Amino acid sequence: MIRVGIAGIGFMGWIHYLAYQKVRGVKLVAVAEPNEKRLSGDWRDIQGNFGPPGEVVDLSSVACYSDYREMFADPNVDLVDICLPPMMHAEATIAAVNAGKHVFCEKPMALTTGDCRRMVAAAERNSRLLFIGHVLPFVPEYAHALKIVRSGKYGQLLGGSFKRVISDPLWLKDFYDPNGCGGPMLDLHIHDAHFIRLLFGQPTAVTSRGRMRGEVAEYFQTFFQFDDPNLVVSATSGVVNQQGRPFTHGFEIQLEKATLNYELGVYADGIEVMPLKVLPAKGGVMRPKLSGGDMPSSFVDEIKEVIKCVQAGTPSATLDGDLARDAVVLGHKQTESVRKGRTIKV
Repeated sequence: MIRVGIAGIGFMGWIHYLAYQKVRGVKLVAVAEPNEKRLSGDWRDIQGNFGPPGEVVDLSSVACYSDYREMFADPNVDLVDICLPPMMHAEATIAAVNAGKHVFCEKPMALTTGDCRRMVAAAERNSRLLFIGHVLPFVPEYAHALKIVRSGKYGQLLGGSFKRVISDPLWLKDFYDPNGCGGPMLDLHIHDAHFIRLLFGQPTAVTSRGRMRGEVAEYFQTFFQFDDPNLVVSATSGVVNQQGRPFTHGFEIQLEKATLNYELGVYADGIEVMPLKVLPAKGGVMRPKLSGGDMPSSFVDEIKEVIKCVQAGTPSATLDGDLARDAVVLGHKQTESVRKGRTIKV
C-alpha cells in the first residue's frame, strides 16, 4: 500500500483527492494546507473549470498539517502529491525528496528551467522518483493518438498542429505574473509543449509570433523545428478576451498512412465536440471507440501510472521530470521568440 500526503488543497488538490478514491493500492494518509477552514475538511469553496465543486470531506482518519514541511517529516507518508501554486513547486519538491519521499508534482514543473534542473538533480541525489502531473497523455483522445503513433501501424510521423485557447481567466489574479502562475505559456500551452516533446522529441528551434501582456506571451503561434526537416509541427495557444468560449483544445496529427483529427470547444451555451477520427490513406473515416471518460477520470489514469511506478520502483516514461523540464524550456524559448521577433535555438 502506497501512503500519500497531499500538499495544497485547492482545485487540483480536490481533483487529486477524488482520483485517489478510485485507485487501488494507495491510501491518503495526510494533507497539508495553511487555510484552517480547508484543513478542517470544509472544501465547499473550491471550484474549477471541470469536475464537481468541492464538498465537506471527512479528514478524521487523516493527519492534518498547516505546514507542508511537517508532513514531509511524517514517516507514514511514502509519496508526496504537490498541488501548491507553481512558484512553490521547486522548493517543496526538493524539501520532500530530501526528506526521503517520492514526489508527484502538478504541472508546470516550475517557473524556471533552473528550478526544473534542481528538482531533477535533488530526486536523483536522494534516489527518489519524481513525477510531473502532465495529464494530457491520459485524456482519452490524446492517449489513443499516442497509442496509434507508437504502434507504427500508420507509418512514421510527418507532423501535427495543436490548439489550446481559453477566455481570459478573470478569477486568477496572478495568471499573468511570471512569478505567479507564469502566464498562458506555462499554465496552458505547457500541456501541448509536453505532448509535442513526447511525440516528436525535443525541437532544435522555435519560431513564435504573438502578443505580449507585460512579461508573458498572451496569445501566440509557434512553428517547431527538428533535426528531421520533414517534420511540420505547429501550435496555437493563449487567451482571447471574449468570454463566450471558455476553453477549446484539439489536434491534427499526420502520419504516412493516416491523419488523426479531434477538437473540443466549451461555449457559454454548451459543449461542442468533433470526436477523434482516423482518416486512413485508403479513404473513409474510422471513429475509434475510446476508453476512459470525463476529465476527472483522466486524473485517475494518471495517478494509476504514478502508483504503478512507485510500486515497481521505476520512473515513468510519460511523467518523467526530464520531459517536463524540456516542456518548460520550450515555453521560455517561445516567449523569447515572441519578444525578439525571431527564431530561437533550443
